[in-house]
Amino acid sequence: MSNPESTSKVKIGLIQMEDSGSSEKNLEEAILKIREAAQEGARIICLQELFQTSYFCQTEDTENFTLAESIPGPATNTLSKLAVELDAVIIAPLFERRSAGVYHNTAVVIDADGTLLGRYRKMHIPDDPCFYEKFYFTPGDLGFQVFNTKYGNLGVLICWDQWFPEAARLTALSGADFLFYPTAIGFQQEDRSVADKQRQAWQTIQRSHAIANGVFVAATNRVGKEQNITFWGQSFICDPFGEILTQASTTDSEILIATCDMNLIEETRQGWPFLRDRRVDAYAGLNQILLDTP
Repeated sequence: MSNPESTSKVKIGLIQMEDSGSSEKNLEEAILKIREAAQEGARIICLQELFQTSYFCQTEDTENFTLAESIPGPATNTLSKLAVELDAVIIAPLFERRSAGVYHNTAVVIDADGTLLGRYRKMHIPDDPCFYEKFYFTPGDLGFQVFNTKYGNLGVLICWDQWFPEAARLTALSGADFLFYPTAIGFQQEDRSVADKQRQAWQTIQRSHAIANGVFVAATNRVGKEQNITFWGQSFICDPFGEILTQASTTDSEILIATCDMNLIEETRQGWPFLRDRRVDAYAGLNQILLDTP
């Protein structure tokens, strides 16, 4: 890795939480869990999508805009101090109030010295039953980024972004060693067989990003039932070969810790040189909408 302060092995942590019904309590619980993760050796710690609030996008209600806050703001100020205290990088997904009437689904990256390195604004915004995000969030305008932290080069993509291989590829090509996916995903129907298929597809697509790009992938999801959605948890971390290093349950708030051997990135890319063998000269069609077959 290019970062001089990084080592060959880095512990990362994911915080899987159930909504308490209170933004203040959610922040307090997140702080407790971040402390615990750091005590277990985690140097990069990621919270779930919109960790401070319930998943309010199940309905279209202008009152929910009061949940948003500016960046920098109270939450980032608190977490910046915590990052310094723990000497840890914190990834915090928030409901960002950019200006009057303009809001984003955003994740901030705070370095171990408390510096707010930047923010990633969710690029792909869904609009499905109980996932009415287009009502709340302006699509991201900052592109796919890499944040060079004390403990590694990481990219952040949020929930619906995880289904798009282009997002993972562009972030990896920009130098990311880790792809973090803070998430709020679950099922609405009671058919367990369908729910299991959805959950398996969700995990499979993200493991494929790890394999195709030779990076570590870490997805942290909500857990618990909120109104019409049962969030299925199962946060996980996998290595560049797609092997799952650790995985959470479907029902409980948990802290996941995994040791990532950074040498695996080089080893995996040498064995599977997908980045080397790309045919960028033949990919112009990606800039077009291709729906019809000739």
